[in-house]
Amino acid sequence: MDTADKKRLLREMLFARRFEERCYEAYVERKIGGFLHLYPGQEACCFGVMEAARPGHDYVITGYRDHVHAIKCGTDPKAVMAELFGKETGCSKGRGGSMHIFDVEHHFMGGYALVGGPFPLAAGMAKAIKMKGGDEISICFLGDAANNQGTFHESLNMAKVWNLPVLYVCENNLYGIGTRIDRSTAVIDQYKRVAGYDIPAAQADGQDIEKVYDAAKIAVDHVRSGKGPYFLELMTYRYRGHSMSDSNAYRAKDEERMWSGRDPIILLRDKLIEAGVITKDDYKAMDTEVLEQIENDVIAFAEDSPEPKVSELDKYMFADNDPYVRGGQR
Repeated sequence: MDTADKKRLLREMLFARRFEERCYEAYVERKIGGFLHLYPGQEACCFGVMEAARPGHDYVITGYRDHVHAIKCGTDPKAVMAELFGKETGCSKGRGGSMHIFDVEHHFMGGYALVGGPFPLAAGMAKAIKMKGGDEISICFLGDAANNQGTFHESLNMAKVWNLPVLYVCENNLYGIGTRIDRSTAVIDQYKRVAGYDIPAAQADGQDIEKVYDAAKIAVDHVRSGKGPYFLELMTYRYRGHSMSDSNAYRAKDEERMWSGRDPIILLRDKLIEAGVITKDDYKAMDTEVLEQIENDVIAFAEDSPEPKVSELDKYMFADNDPYVRGGQR
């Protein structure tokens, strides 16, 4: 990554952080309902991996902590926020909410509420890519706790047997809801678990976007070159609870302070300041611009958008509601 890339990524990660923080506020204000899982602390994972890939071209799927991944793939942040607000202008027409962001146009194939659910879907997308002879790859983001699901082992086995172009990215934030990984998982280093499937794997610092990018570049190049699946584990930490209903009382304060000292945004900011690329005032101005964009553009759009009509409650639920199916244009 050159200097311009790093400066752009600093702004993108800062936008993602402020976007998620504004989601938190909107939830408290009861403008967002249902479940809400936020991403602060893990930004370098998504942005580092996708910077090494081709956002909007490669196919991406993840779990329910999905807002930032969709935005990096190219989904309009206004459409994501409108979806969280349950509005008709949302990317899933206000029917999906936080855990079901979806944007087929930009090849973001969804956030999924079922833990471990995206593993086989990512393999299926990779199988389709291979059958069609495309140059895309399938990228699956999931947390460490999902790896204890049977779908993890079944999917990785078949991905290797069929030599599929799929990259599995484990965002290891050390906790499955409120259970620390050493209390639930026999093998702590997740990248070692795929050795049984003869899949190449690596572990990297998920707080340093440059290190994420370097590791992801190797992984993406491996998969795209036709060498089959790859597994990348990124060591990271979420700064909020598992969801808005999580009091976060189970984590040690010393642990939280240690990880907050390795904030991915601050790490990149300080590197750019030290290199003379930006100043502290430049960063403050960037932050102000981001906050104004989110409030005056993103939030305003979501608040002003119409609610779905009650008369269309069952729209999009069945095939015969779909105009493309009715018109014979599947």
